[in-house]
Amino acid sequence: MVEKNIGISQQTLVSNAGDRNVAAARKLPQYVAGIAATLGALACGMVLAWTSALGKNGVKLQSEYDIDISVDEFSWIGSLVTLGAAAICIPIGILSDLIGRKTAMLMLVVPFSVGWLLIIFANSVFMFYVGRFLTGVSGGAFCVTAPMYTAEIAESQIRGTLGSYFQLMLTVGILVTYLLGPHISIKDLSVASAAVPILFFCVFFFMPETPVYYLKKGDEDRARASLVRLRGPHYNCEPELMAQQEVLAEAERNKQPLLQAINTKAARKGLLVGFGLMLFQQLSGVNAIIFYSTQIFQKADPTTQPDFANAVLGVIQVGAVFLSTLIVDRLGRRILLLLSMFMMCISLVVLGYYFHLSSNGTDVSNISWLPILCTCSFIFIFSIGFGPIPWMMMGELFSQNIKGIASSSACLFNWLMAFVVTKYYNPLEEATNTQTCFWLFSGICALGTVFVFIMVPETKGKSLEEIQFELGGGVRSSMPKSRV
Repeated sequence: MVEKNIGISQQTLVSNAGDRNVAAARKLPQYVAGIAATLGALACGMVLAWTSALGKNGVKLQSEYDIDISVDEFSWIGSLVTLGAAAICIPIGILSDLIGRKTAMLMLVVPFSVGWLLIIFANSVFMFYVGRFLTGVSGGAFCVTAPMYTAEIAESQIRGTLGSYFQLMLTVGILVTYLLGPHISIKDLSVASAAVPILFFCVFFFMPETPVYYLKKGDEDRARASLVRLRGPHYNCEPELMAQQEVLAEAERNKQPLLQAINTKAARKGLLVGFGLMLFQQLSGVNAIIFYSTQIFQKADPTTQPDFANAVLGVIQVGAVFLSTLIVDRLGRRILLLLSMFMMCISLVVLGYYFHLSSNGTDVSNISWLPILCTCSFIFIFSIGFGPIPWMMMGELFSQNIKGIASSSACLFNWLMAFVVTKYYNPLEEATNTQTCFWLFSGICALGTVFVFIMVPETKGKSLEEIQFELGGGVRSSMPKSRV
């Protein structure tokens, strides 16, 4: 039945696309909506990078706020964001199915604003704790809703580009904080960070709800109106609307209890791929590299300033993710993931070898450029592939009847892994040594390369229903290619 429905939909769409009298869909409204939705990721990036401006162990924060903060308390100020993000992942998936993706995203401005106000006016460590937790809640929620929103508003041929906007805006937020942090007070930085969610609300308020959500609620007229806004007034949206209705109708006919729904072959493989991508993203060593970047730069050149090192890595991240938005729908997700993980593995092996030589007393002055090259190449290649693509694929891997809970669970897992790495990297490095840590991460990257090669399907240019069909073991070659 699934194969039959997909075939009908694709034939209709190809017929429509081949009619010279039918205007092509406009891309600009989709890009505008995608950028507006991911302004929340910009706010999230500023939350994540905020601690970089606080000085070692929060010295600058303690001086400005006149609050004593221990090393352990400062580590909690940094890591509570990840716990807040983990706490909201599943509830926001359920909420977005109940009240809509757009409404749920707009509501996130409230915890964002409250959290930043607590930080701005903090007079105790506890207020920092609560503020960081609440801003983490909003940031984590955007990691679920923004990829879901962009996947549901975009045509297949630009869905990858729009999906990459999330990671792009996240890295822009990090870079903005890196650039502002050394030059303004912590309170002023917090005020600037608090202004971004308000900007998001003002812009995103005028964007349409996704047509998929309206169809799930049985409101065909609003779904049609949403498609017209996203594709342009001269585009014939009826075939696309019909295709989406068929997918939802099939899902409704096959509706099952959650445990039964996730027991299908397509759901099991989608969950395995989604959780695997999140696992390897966080355990690849990216947080360790970012954490250790200042020392790596200073070992190579003792005159290097920490703020300069952070700014360099921030610029590299933004440039790489922007490049990813241009090529992800040309080269495909799978090849970028494979290239990314393999090159990250090589960079970590070489970086570990450099620290091995250095710790053994070997003169490494003639290769002092090597750790800088490895660090920059690692961040660059991560930001092209394993940074943005796993988040983007969360909106592609799951069927409509489990998308909310499945995407939320995968994001919850990601944030829990981020907490583990953020909180416990230092004890691991002290218990072993620097080179052992990097070699451990390189081994994980090697396993990740094998995982992508064996398990991860290519989703470039495929409709969401085609992806589900192939995850379930279907063969795509007998079906016409989707143009929507």
